[in-house]
Amino acid sequence: MADGHESSLESLSQDQAVITASDTLRQAAYLQDLEATHRQSIEDNEAFWAGVANELEWFRKWDKVFEQDYPRFQWFLGGQCNIIVNALDRHANSWRRNKVALIWAGEDGSEVTVTYGQLLRRVNKVANGLKSVGVGKGDRVVIYMPLTMEGITTMLACARIGAIHSVVYAGFSAGALRSRIVDAQAKVVMASDVTYRRGNAVNLKSITDEAVGGLDFVEKVIVHRRQEPACELRPDQEVDFYDLVQDQSIECEPEVMDSEDPLYILYTSGTTGSPKGVQHVHGGYMVGTYYHFKSFWDMKDEDVFLCMSDIGWVVGHSYIVYGPLVGGGTTVCREGAPDFPDPGVIWRLVERHGVSVMFTAPTALRMFMRFGESYPQKYNINSLRFLTCAGEPLNPEAWYWAHKHLVNEGRTGFVTDNWWQTETGGPCLATPICLESRPGKVGKPLPGVVADVVDLQGNAVEPGRGGFLVLKQPFPHMYRTVYGNPERYDVDWSRVSGCYLTGDVAIRDEDGYFMVVGRADDVLNVAGHRIGTAEVESSLVSHPAVAEAAVIGKPDELKGEAIKAFVTLGIGFESSPEMVKTLQNHVRGDLGPIAQPSEIDFIDKLPKTRSGKIMRRLLKANELGLDPGDVTTLED
Repeated sequence: MADGHESSLESLSQDQAVITASDTLRQAAYLQDLEATHRQSIEDNEAFWAGVANELEWFRKWDKVFEQDYPRFQWFLGGQCNIIVNALDRHANSWRRNKVALIWAGEDGSEVTVTYGQLLRRVNKVANGLKSVGVGKGDRVVIYMPLTMEGITTMLACARIGAIHSVVYAGFSAGALRSRIVDAQAKVVMASDVTYRRGNAVNLKSITDEAVGGLDFVEKVIVHRRQEPACELRPDQEVDFYDLVQDQSIECEPEVMDSEDPLYILYTSGTTGSPKGVQHVHGGYMVGTYYHFKSFWDMKDEDVFLCMSDIGWVVGHSYIVYGPLVGGGTTVCREGAPDFPDPGVIWRLVERHGVSVMFTAPTALRMFMRFGESYPQKYNINSLRFLTCAGEPLNPEAWYWAHKHLVNEGRTGFVTDNWWQTETGGPCLATPICLESRPGKVGKPLPGVVADVVDLQGNAVEPGRGGFLVLKQPFPHMYRTVYGNPERYDVDWSRVSGCYLTGDVAIRDEDGYFMVVGRADDVLNVAGHRIGTAEVESSLVSHPAVAEAAVIGKPDELKGEAIKAFVTLGIGFESSPEMVKTLQNHVRGDLGPIAQPSEIDFIDKLPKTRSGKIMRRLLKANELGLDPGDVTTLED
């Protein structure tokens, strides 16, 4: 035993293993007692959040902390603020003026580093540029830019002048971009000419041209030109980004915003349904994302944070841009594929910048695991003390691999999971450093969150049984409405009386730990047994031959549904009838005969959204000859 941890993980049961952070990590953690803090946050909810809000700067303090007219709610009523004042001005006017705020890295190895003082000046110039073309409070600006310093400063500039930004992932099709521009009735579109992925330049300008064609309400298209020779612009509508901002003043007064004024719209479709414009606001979103950055992510002034998301997703909004900046952190972000130019590129970043806290996705961990531990072993990554995952359930096998090879079996760090959505703005269920980690389970409700597992009548199900994951009370950083479609917002709060229905299925154990099984439409019904796709997939991935897996249900006259699996094999393993039988027996022995896949197909790559979630819906549509529906978030 070393520092309270097994020297080898092979002896640990993946169903029963409990891992605690080292004494050193626990004693230094900001959040010392989750249960006591959670109890305080629920019993005196308004005082709890008011205490967090009081740590930030307001033009005018609120008259009332919280008000609800179900399903509508508001936080910090009467309060006036601007999230950018807290993200930039309060740091630039303090000892943090010369502290590094952001480090951007490109696929070609280039880097851009800006301090809080420098970032404020950059943002003010962009904000003044936007004002010069008529953008003001309440106007919508669609940002079709990759993860670049210019994309980030554009987001911040919009917020500073009270404009509502809507970032569209750079690479979405012209149809997907156009639908979002139309829904938001965007006055201005900000676009880059290209983005870079795996060494290739992906043309965004032509997509933008097609998307805005014939839209008379779009007054200007501001183009961030990165390539030489520079692409031509149409002088009647298009403006060069650098020409717009280079001569602008570095001073720009922030717009005074009511706490409930909109900050941004983020369209989400993910693995199901059609896109909806999730709307977040200045005050509550600022308070909540700030709290979880310092509390769950345990960020201190000396830490360096690496977030592997993109500004096109909510994780990039909350924990590349807003949460870390409001919290005064130093954040590393990177444009491009995480395994290009080689699978060690992320670990080089960790070593180079002394990254101590990292946020990634289970998909990325499984990719790292597939490439093997030799890549992280090439670099000194002992600075990494807290590795967090979200985006989909973190399967135990990936958790164990990361625990063993990325944080020295717990001696230098802690691996954990967290669950949230675009709609919640920040984490809801998680395993903070003070809590013991149980692989396969995401953890417990964080402060301010009341979660339950219920049936469709709203009755709590007994521990160990699957049901619908619901949130029973709003918190400040929760979304306020669906832009232009409040009735769609109401649906989320009306399917289960008195609750927000997350759309996920979960299981809670006797100790209050949650396991999020997957989306409600990703739960199989085999001979009357409800089986989560994630359960079967985790079992398959736990076999050493399997790199990734996805399962779907197919109609079956006898069972109702039969399970079919799609498997990507690891390096050195080959598909064969014998491999099919091996994997079927593995799942049978792991989960029982009812969960054994009837069929297994071996494929080179699983279809995923750009945020890394497996699109089972597309696999099922292809298998059954159905319409796949909205696929705008498909990676390729």
